[in-house]
Amino acid sequence: MASLKIKKGDTVRVITGKDKDKEGKVLAVNVKKNTVIVEGVNMVTKHQKPSAANQQGGIVNTEAPINISNVMYLHKGQPTRIGFKVEGDKKVRVAKATGETID
Repeated sequence: MASLKIKKGDTVRVITGKDKDKEGKVLAVNVKKNTVIVEGVNMVTKHQKPSAANQQGGIVNTEAPINISNVMYLHKGQPTRIGFKVEGDKKVRVAKATGETID
């Protein structure tokens, strides 16, 4: 399976949909479904029963997954595509706009 270009902790910008141009940090990545959960983006309302974790229950606002193709990595505040390059014996991510390594 190919490795994804977006990882947990990356800062991304939404490029399409109802939350277009919003930015946030990636909280989770689902490799099988090609989705990411971005902080403060694609908020949905859920009705929860009281449980041990949530004693009160009630209506809760939470982030829903968004397709990974609808977000773009932000490198120094600018959206950029990501490529891969092998440096020595390590495979690293590279920002296509500047050519700089990301991690």
